[in-house]
Amino acid sequence: MTTVTNKEQKSRTLYVTDLDGTLMRGDKTISAFTVDTLNRLIDQGMLITYATARSFHSAWEITKDIHFRIPVITRNGTVLADQMLQKETDISRFSEREVSTLKGLLTGTMEHMGFATAYFDGKMRKTYRSGKLSAGFQKYVDEHTNDERIRAVGEETELFDGLVTYVTLIAEKEELQPIYEKIRDGGSWECVFQKDTYGDEYWLEICPPNATKAKAVLKCKEKLQCGRVVVFGDSLNDLSMFAVADEACAVENAMDEVKAAATIIIPDNEKDGVAGYLMERWDA
Repeated sequence: MTTVTNKEQKSRTLYVTDLDGTLMRGDKTISAFTVDTLNRLIDQGMLITYATARSFHSAWEITKDIHFRIPVITRNGTVLADQMLQKETDISRFSEREVSTLKGLLTGTMEHMGFATAYFDGKMRKTYRSGKLSAGFQKYVDEHTNDERIRAVGEETELFDGLVTYVTLIAEKEELQPIYEKIRDGGSWECVFQKDTYGDEYWLEICPPNATKAKAVLKCKEKLQCGRVVVFGDSLNDLSMFAVADEACAVENAMDEVKAAATIIIPDNEKDGVAGYLMERWDA
């Protein structure tokens, strides 16, 4: 009978943390304590990465001081990237038929509350239609005025140009709820519908089929030949990876549904709950 030592079990465990509301604080930063702790643990051999709804560009700006050495998961599992090389490596996209169906379902909707993320010659672009926008989406546009990847177009038909990988709508819950129900049942794609971590508006995010945090986590687990998976989260888009994890940790500030699905509740994001848990388990 082969005995697995505590050290060997640690080295065969994949740790995956959400960013917003979990690793990150309410001011959209990561504390120096968490940065230093994660870098130390990574240097000692810990296999840790993050899984976020953010684009890689946005996530990298926040996490660039942490030396993640294994693939990071962005866009809710749609895109895997190499943090150290600052390069997206694995990108899922909608088929032409799926894009055509989405166009039909979203006609008259996208023009004032959302954008499509697509690639043109390998470069990512977020395209929205210029004009009167929903308050939530206008807030997003205003916060990203210096982002050269965001482009306004004059015609709704231009929204889905390029190789489309992601669709985002931002508005009030009452306005998005019927759209979510129509989209959810209209194709085989993945949908995430939840309240924004930092505001009152809601986000409806549509991903290609099989593009979820869970599928991306399992892909990394297989690639790295890990025996166990431990995850951390706070929001509804974390539930899929909670379902495939050996241990699912919800921060104290997590949504009630996420806490109910967790195997353990850890201190909140303002108290470095993830870093504290990792340090305690690794150093034990």
